Amino acid sequence: MSELLSTEQLTTIAIAALEDIKGKDIVVIDVRHLTSLFDKMIVASGDSTRQVKSLADNVQKKLKEAGADIVGIEGEQVGEWVLVDAGGLVVHVMHPSTRLHYNLEELWGAARKARQAAA
Repeated sequence: MSELLSTEQLTTIAIAALEDIKGKDIVVIDVRHLTSLFDKMIVASGDSTRQVKSLADNVQKKLKEAGADIVGIEGEQVGEWVLVDAGGLVVHVMHPSTRLHYNLEELWGAARKARQAAA
């Protein structure tokens, strides 16, 4: 059913859900030119594992309410890094130390730069 919602609509809903519970450092990365698996990625932080879990839960809830299909959720048990897969949009909610360690923004940005250099 998520094909009824555009990636832009999914992104808007997910950002609002993150902001509802005071998600921090919300970044949207357009990855259409890097992968065919999804169009956009959101990376956000929560202050504690409890908040990370709550943020991801709220994203999932709000996307479902809007009619999106949730393909999968990973990391809910631990809460250091929870991934919500909504098809064209993947949302990563991370504890700040985990986010700093994996630095997804730089990883995907570096991939974009490497692709541009090869083109």
